[in-house]
Amino acid sequence: MTNYWLVKSEPDVFSYDDLVASPKHTTHWDGVRAYAARIHLNAMKTGDLVLFYHSMTNPAAIVGVAEVVREAYPDLTQFDPASDYYDPKSKEDAPTWTMVDLKAVEKLKRPVTLDEIKKTKGLEKMALVRIGRLSVSPVTAAEYKIIRKLADKPEKQ
Repeated sequence: MTNYWLVKSEPDVFSYDDLVASPKHTTHWDGVRAYAARIHLNAMKTGDLVLFYHSMTNPAAIVGVAEVVREAYPDLTQFDPASDYYDPKSKEDAPTWTMVDLKAVEKLKRPVTLDEIKKTKGLEKMALVRIGRLSVSPVTAAEYKIIRKLADKPEKQ
């Protein structure tokens, strides 16, 4: 059974186009430092689909779909003192933080904006709307289907 997720990234830090440009269209999703988000990373399974959301931009929007191609493993940035994501409390024999590998699947025909999501019936309980700051969140199958439908609709002029 496929599960669905949403990951957030600021496009000037790492965009969906950056994912597409990565070797084999794949990268590790590292640097997540929220315990709730870590729980979601650890729950991701190979083959799960992930909505890629551009945050901190105008407009903020879901812009693409990725697939989990490697399940949770230790996030190496937690051990690197030169990394912005270094965690001196984390130990290699008992890592605190994990990452997954994501592969670009498809850029959406058009972005689905946060404003549009907030106004769409069936998305009012979406974690993105309820818990806006979470960088990794679950998406229900019904929410995923609605987002895909919205992405396929022509933009209003």
